[in-house]
Amino acid sequence: MPQIDEAWGAGPSARYEDLAKRFRPLFAEIEAGAVAREIGRILPEAEIKSLKKAGFGALRLPEGEGGLGATLPEFFNLLIELSAADSNITQALRGHFGFAENVVNSPNGAFRGRWAERLANGEIAGNAWTEIGGASQASFATHVARKGSALVLNGAKYYTTGSLFADWIDVGATGLDGEGVTVLVRRDDPGVRVVDDWDGFGQKLTASGTTTFTEASVDALDIVVDDDKFRYAAAFYQTVHLATLAGIGRAIAKETARAVAARTRHFSNAAGPRSSQDPQILQVVGRIRSNAYAASAIVLQVAASLERAYATRFAGDADAEERANAVSELETSQALGVVTNLVFEASTILFDTLGASAAKSSNALDRHWRNARTISSHNPRIYKDRIVGDFAVNGTPPPYQWRIGEAPAVAQPGAPESQAASAAA
Repeated sequence: MPQIDEAWGAGPSARYEDLAKRFRPLFAEIEAGAVAREIGRILPEAEIKSLKKAGFGALRLPEGEGGLGATLPEFFNLLIELSAADSNITQALRGHFGFAENVVNSPNGAFRGRWAERLANGEIAGNAWTEIGGASQASFATHVARKGSALVLNGAKYYTTGSLFADWIDVGATGLDGEGVTVLVRRDDPGVRVVDDWDGFGQKLTASGTTTFTEASVDALDIVVDDDKFRYAAAFYQTVHLATLAGIGRAIAKETARAVAARTRHFSNAAGPRSSQDPQILQVVGRIRSNAYAASAIVLQVAASLERAYATRFAGDADAEERANAVSELETSQALGVVTNLVFEASTILFDTLGASAAKSSNALDRHWRNARTISSHNPRIYKDRIVGDFAVNGTPPPYQWRIGEAPAVAQPGAPESQAASAAA
């Protein structure tokens, strides 16, 4: 059924429904098994393979290069639909989508040619960026080194979301000359070990665990200098999170309405004989659906700003590109807190529409809050309002990229230099 007939609003383009029809049968299959996978902690390997085979990983690749040529609003609307089926899968593919976006932003040449072919063939990339423990904000311990005439990668990463399902791993590293780089290595390289040791209470099926690299082979053509990557990367990755949250909102709305319609037991002090005829219950169901609707609409507005940033990439106007990228980052930041709050509320008040039986683990209704809470922790929303406010008041442009790790110590006024140096060490 077209999404406009379900009152989710019109698709982002005239051709959107034709594009979505290709994937909706897969989404339905994914949704049908979501609760069982959650309860049994069954990783969605088969489901991701089906999406790869259908070309989902090449959505943004131009048709002339073997992809589907989806615009960014089309792409993110599809992510909302996928997330409504199972948000774990969208999260598991997030690293791939970010890498693929860099490919479609790359100029024609050897790098784009080889990766366009790989994407068109259904190959996907996992994600390996975060280092834990005493990792530095300034640089990665994971690094490229020489071994004879070859290049190798050594290091360890955590939160390597989706890498267990991938053909390649997109790794943040330090290059031979100390520069920040991205390195692509084969998932099945003998020097690569991926462990599903993610123990978070949400997004349990994303395989966001540890990956180690021990002299993993590196092709020089698969190294990208950070400064050469697309400028709206931070906004793009965050909008994947926003689309995932919006999809969770739709899942909550659908599951709550279905449960209320089926419920026959009701309280004697209720405002109707059945939940489906109780105006107070219906009001809560309506609030949940409205939250999901608003979240989706906001995501598509943000996606339009990313599309404008993408359009400036090859236009040859540096000032216009800078403005478009700054605006896309600001729009993403403005959306973050609002979308998060809408979905958090929906994931909580759904239990007001049902009895205590809704808390049974076999229903897995708690997964919506757990998943939303986990996703929103990756990029803390508490900083976004400040960034937006600083722009509104002072015209301060937003930061495009950020890292997590230990920052260099700042000397306190009057503190001896040796004390500051000791703290930094």
